[in-house]
Amino acid sequence: MIRTNLIITAAVTAICGVAHAAQPASLLAASNPFAKASPLQYGYPQFDKIKDDDYAPAFTEGMRQQAAEIEAIANNKKPATFDNTIVAMEKSGQLLSRVSSVFGNLSGANTNDTFKALERDLSPKLAAHSDAIRLNGKLYARIQSLYAKRDKLNLDAESKYLLERYNTDFVRAGAKLSAADKDKLKAMNAELAKLQTTFAQNVLEEANASALIVDTREELAGMSDKAIDAAAAVAAKRGLEGKFAIPVVNTSGQANLAVLTKRATRERLMAASLTRGSHGGKFDNTQVVLQLAKLRADKAALLGYPSFAAYALEDQTAHDPEAVNKMLSEFARPAVANAKKEGAEIQQVIDKEKGGFQLAAHDWSFYSDKVRAERFAFDQNQLKPYFELNSVLTNGVFFAANKVYGLSFKERKDLPVYNPDVRVFDVIDADGKQLAIFIADFYARSNKRGGAWMNAYVSQSSLMGTQPVVANHLNIPKPNDGEPTLLTYDELRTLFHEFGHALHGMFSNVKYPRFAGTRVPRDFVEFPSQVNEMWSTQPEVLANYAKHYQTGAAMPQELLDKVIASKKFNEGFRTTEYLAASILDQKWHQLGASQIPTDVLGFEAASLKAAGVDYAPVPPRYRTTYFSHVFSGGYSAGYYGYLWSERLDADTVEWFNENGGMLRKNGDYFRKMLLSKGGTMDAMQMFREFRGRDAKIEPLLERRGLTEK
Repeated sequence: MIRTNLIITAAVTAICGVAHAAQPASLLAASNPFAKASPLQYGYPQFDKIKDDDYAPAFTEGMRQQAAEIEAIANNKKPATFDNTIVAMEKSGQLLSRVSSVFGNLSGANTNDTFKALERDLSPKLAAHSDAIRLNGKLYARIQSLYAKRDKLNLDAESKYLLERYNTDFVRAGAKLSAADKDKLKAMNAELAKLQTTFAQNVLEEANASALIVDTREELAGMSDKAIDAAAAVAAKRGLEGKFAIPVVNTSGQANLAVLTKRATRERLMAASLTRGSHGGKFDNTQVVLQLAKLRADKAALLGYPSFAAYALEDQTAHDPEAVNKMLSEFARPAVANAKKEGAEIQQVIDKEKGGFQLAAHDWSFYSDKVRAERFAFDQNQLKPYFELNSVLTNGVFFAANKVYGLSFKERKDLPVYNPDVRVFDVIDADGKQLAIFIADFYARSNKRGGAWMNAYVSQSSLMGTQPVVANHLNIPKPNDGEPTLLTYDELRTLFHEFGHALHGMFSNVKYPRFAGTRVPRDFVEFPSQVNEMWSTQPEVLANYAKHYQTGAAMPQELLDKVIASKKFNEGFRTTEYLAASILDQKWHQLGASQIPTDVLGFEAASLKAAGVDYAPVPPRYRTTYFSHVFSGGYSAGYYGYLWSERLDADTVEWFNENGGMLRKNGDYFRKMLLSKGGTMDAMQMFREFRGRDAKIEPLLERRGLTEK
């Protein structure tokens, strides 16, 4: 996943440069770490010098400076030129960009009460700042005049595409609206910013508050003694001495459901997860959802669209809701059929053990592991001793990047970090020159949002002379001191996935900040990261990292073969839970302004039933009230993009296999034709130039086991 800073709108990030532009005289104290570009290599943030009270004045001054820069551009007496208008805008907002990137990233990775309060205060102010730029009539008139004669300006391809994107961005932001409608839009955007921040903060607070609390160790049977001791420590920290607490995490499914032997405990844990944000109380998100859905629909209508999905998708590679609906419906029937087939196999195990109950959502993980063990003669716990975090990172993720792209990595201890668990690496290119700095933040914390994501502290741009500083964030449970970090297979795959995003950012070779790295359509951005997952089970890579953390012995070939053979196992479940969430996203965002329901959970249930994905043992990966991707992140009407991108990914994996697999020439070609280009051209045209044709759907159907009737 690509992390979108919750308080920074796309309009601001699209026009914030990072260095070298002429600036108004600064009113910010010189002692503020954001007053000047960081003196550390590549502008790496001075985490050791930044204090919580440095952010607010830096934001205030950053917005003031950029507003002055934009006014100077808009009121320039000279006729508009590409340099004095478009390039000048690309170079604007240096201070705001510096503080936004750090604050936006840490608000997800390392928040606190000061951050949360400032986030609430800043969100409407930043929305207003963005609107003041995008709705500036004089500024848009200059852009429009250049756009009208774009074919006569002798621009190179990237510059011409930048001009076209600026025109599109401004029109979509409301630049052609009347003055009265612009005022309406500004009010909507300010309220949307506040509501999105509220939703995100409620999700984090509710996750911390919604722990499963039990009275006895026996109720946690199946968990290891150390895990139960950790649950006791969590409870004690909450003032519940003698009890045990298991906090819920990001998705509907919870890791402990796979090991808890007491069905009643599993049921309570799943209920705690599924009811988040919808059972009343301080962090209930139901009214926030309804307000967000209504405001987004109102905004779309004001801009001339029948729904927010129609507005959002117009600028994606899918282009319209009909294309997304078609894809989701085509996958729904075979996915649910596969899930029900898997459910029937699980029910056989339950019946064989004389369980005396029908399969429910809280049973799936526990019994599917038994099916896996029976079919493939292994369970997930056999894998974990071979998936030690540091080995997976250095001998797996980094090893694959070296083989495919020629990269090497050197850990640094001299750069400051915001948490002692964070690691930093120099990334050295094949020619021996440094390419980027990579930040690795892998452990879960109570002040860290759920899930996994990549973001950039500094993006590459030849115009600005900047090199990438990119970060990966996961939520791997931190073991007790002295114990190894052993990954599940899903965590391992996520590590490779997020590093694919990091590579996309690090390989960026563009001129303009607007196009750097992962600044591509949302339904395209997951494609490079999904491609990188392929190396996790490449035999050469697996053999290099999959070694027992105690003995160093390689994972037995038999077990390696079983891992690969079981890749399609549980695909019905995985596809169905994902489709259910994607369909909810579309159902909410395809509503017109007059169609917003009053009952969130009732609408959710009816939507799933209408789409044919209401199979109770497989709940949506995210239910509406904790679906941060779409109600507070950057994936509104865009969660389908993972599957949309996977079509490109599966076809690309086939290309690698057709051309010899893990070869430098293949990696270099993929990098040159796709990973280095950022958003400098139409995304699907970029793919076609790489692949020589449009993507086929068959490799994806085969991967997900959906080819059988």
